[in-house]
Amino acid sequence: MLSITNRTSLSAVGVDAAVRFDADASTLSMFAVIQLAVYGGMQIPVGVLLDRIGARPMITIGMALMAIGQAVLAFAPDVGWAIVARMLVGAGDAAVFPSVLRVVAVWFPARQAPFLVQMTGILGQFGQLAAIFPLAALLHATTWTIAFGSLAGLGLLFTVLTFAVIRNRPPDRAEDVSVDTQTGAIQIVRSSVDFREGFRQSWAHPATRLAFWSHFTTPFSGTAFMLLWGFPFLTVGEGLSAPVASLVFSVYVVCGMLSGPVIGALSSRHPMRRSRMLVLPIIGLQAVVWLVVIAWPGQSPLWLLFVLAFAMSTGGPASMIGFDHARTFNPAHRLSTATGIVNVGGFLAALLAILFIGLAMDAQGAGTPDAYTLEAFRIAFLTQVPLWVLGATFIVIERRRTRVHLGLDAPRVRRRRRGVAAAGDTPGDELPLD
Repeated sequence: MLSITNRTSLSAVGVDAAVRFDADASTLSMFAVIQLAVYGGMQIPVGVLLDRIGARPMITIGMALMAIGQAVLAFAPDVGWAIVARMLVGAGDAAVFPSVLRVVAVWFPARQAPFLVQMTGILGQFGQLAAIFPLAALLHATTWTIAFGSLAGLGLLFTVLTFAVIRNRPPDRAEDVSVDTQTGAIQIVRSSVDFREGFRQSWAHPATRLAFWSHFTTPFSGTAFMLLWGFPFLTVGEGLSAPVASLVFSVYVVCGMLSGPVIGALSSRHPMRRSRMLVLPIIGLQAVVWLVVIAWPGQSPLWLLFVLAFAMSTGGPASMIGFDHARTFNPAHRLSTATGIVNVGGFLAALLAILFIGLAMDAQGAGTPDAYTLEAFRIAFLTQVPLWVLGATFIVIERRRTRVHLGLDAPRVRRRRRGVAAAGDTPGDELPLD
């Protein structure tokens, strides 16, 4: 929860950050883009270190880095130091969730792990509510330094608590292993990615590519909205008061928590129809609702913004289907590699979306809070459409290839070129594609 609070701590105070650091839209985007880039880039080093030293020191290091980052942000005199602060937050954030997953895998029976991972993700979303309400209220009641200094102090407290409470593994085990209490099977838990043959083999499997594009396309809109651009859009563009805008954010968080178990259950029951039944419809839902909001004459009614929040909230749970693909179709020794590939997809799309929105705002001369307009936001949010189209196209392509690879569909065939016939061909024969 605290990790997600740190990750989204600029979500409700983006306008305040732009004013404090005199930052235009592109520069403000860089706060989130660099944070996400560091988060994504640290996943492989975190996996390697997890395998060497375990979860306890990694969570401790992660909490300490986030605390230092928020302390730097509290006293940052300019944009450069603010970006350094967000890099530290991104690096610390990158260490926490993989380490928590390691704790779940090692301490709990294998049959309980999927449920506990889901609950960890759901409960963690309360961290977004902490960033929306208490942090924003504290900032507006006191000062920037006090608000982010308090967050740094909370991070320091949890650095001590996690080191004191968490242990890498039960005392009766010599290494990190997962135990299936039903079958007695024991499996070593690994997090690091194999750069060599494993990476090539993982990417060569069409299911890994399907997982990558599923995770690329589903969550980025909500991430960009919650991480940076949602609050300025709602308050300055749509004219909502800060409490009402926070309510829209809360709808996003609560709907995401409620829809997660439903989407997870449907994914488990229909493993061969997840893309068509869940992923592509959710992408379509997000795109359609966004286009309605953009095309709405004047400011959107509150009910429509609630619908938008709901549509975006389904993206996070839907993105987990990508990890289901990776887990289902890759052997155990390549699972960490495939998971790392999939995880890159979502953060790559999110940082592109955040950056494109900021560049589009600047290109329209609406780069600072006093120049923000509803029309500028509408055009800027249209930059999401190419990402949806790109991702959905590759989902369709890789789904077809995956089904062929698994023997569920026949390979696509093409007609013989006119006037060309091989020996033994008969009229109407078709040549299979490679």
